[in-house]
Amino acid sequence: MLAKRMSNFSGSPTSALIARVAELRAEGKNIISLNVGEPDFGTPDYIKVAGIKAIVDNFTKYTAGTGIIDLRKAISAKLKADNGVEYETNEICVTVGAKQAIFNAVMAIAGEGDEVILPIPCWVSYTEIIKLAGATPVFVKVKNDEGFALDLEAIEAAITPKTRGIIICTPNNPTGAVYTEESLRKLAELAVKHDFYVISDEIYEKLIYDGEKHFSLASISQEVKEHTVTINGCSKAYAMTGWRLGYLAATKEFVSGIGKIQSQTTSAASAISQKAAVAALTGPQHDLAVMVAEFDKRRKYVMERLNAIKGVSCSMPKGAFYILPDISFYLGSTSDEGIKINDAKDFAKFVLEKEQVALVPGEAFNIEGRIRISYSNSMENLCEAINRLEHAFSLLRA
Repeated sequence: MLAKRMSNFSGSPTSALIARVAELRAEGKNIISLNVGEPDFGTPDYIKVAGIKAIVDNFTKYTAGTGIIDLRKAISAKLKADNGVEYETNEICVTVGAKQAIFNAVMAIAGEGDEVILPIPCWVSYTEIIKLAGATPVFVKVKNDEGFALDLEAIEAAITPKTRGIIICTPNNPTGAVYTEESLRKLAELAVKHDFYVISDEIYEKLIYDGEKHFSLASISQEVKEHTVTINGCSKAYAMTGWRLGYLAATKEFVSGIGKIQSQTTSAASAISQKAAVAALTGPQHDLAVMVAEFDKRRKYVMERLNAIKGVSCSMPKGAFYILPDISFYLGSTSDEGIKINDAKDFAKFVLEKEQVALVPGEAFNIEGRIRISYSNSMENLCEAINRLEHAFSLLRA
């Protein structure tokens, strides 16, 4: 018999979908993936060379649990230069991807009887990580009609004596929203006033368009910094998802606690990945600029095509590489073959089986009537995928 906690949380639906797509492709199906949250670009060569050099130099042993000093110095320099916040190396912990950083942070601040606020829609793993810690996720809707902006009044109303923290993601997965400096300053005021942590997931910070600016909440003041856990990593900006390299920055005391958790779980991130991450953060940023420019082109193209489909609407995302179109017009419809579309999950299944396009239903992110489309795919594939989606919608009747 499994432990009771195993029935209190669920596995990642996006990971399950990736596995299902792999199965279908193994069967010879021509699946176009609009579900994957990773750049389709390869890791830049200078980063790969650093990883290869680490192997050649036999840098393949255990490292310090919180990460090699060269990497923590590089992260410290990056946070100061890019985000205007100063962290010493003993205030930084390198992790096995940003997901472990978030897991560590939640485990450190919340437990049985505690609450963690989640603005929704939100990334699939936040909810289940909170549950795994034994705490309760408290959902607060964002302003869907205002570009998915934070609703500060709703957040304040959700605060109770049990509130231990809030998790935010900016730029946001799945909405693509970039939270304004004004809204983040107001959130910081609430965190200080009510003494809770803000876990700020900034993994998409480099993927921003239309002149928008990323603002790091920890840069506001020392007091706010002490209430903030800054999360980031190399996965999105440097196309290093498989290298599994993230990091967390917080107070010395907080990171010391995180170090204990990590010492009893993964011990440390891969030594090879850490050397590659040093190169990523300190090397030329040309590949990143090229990738962002290409994502911008794809973003505009997919938005134009989606908004041209009858009954489909979506606001322009300002960051990341996701679009969250509203398909509620088609809920309750039936296909020519008699397939009933009751919700976004039904539509996602219908499109995968009928048109061989993989996307994620909004229910995975705690929102109904929407689907998440990732435009981290080639323009050729995006064009064909939207053609197939158009055909899928044309098969549905009210």
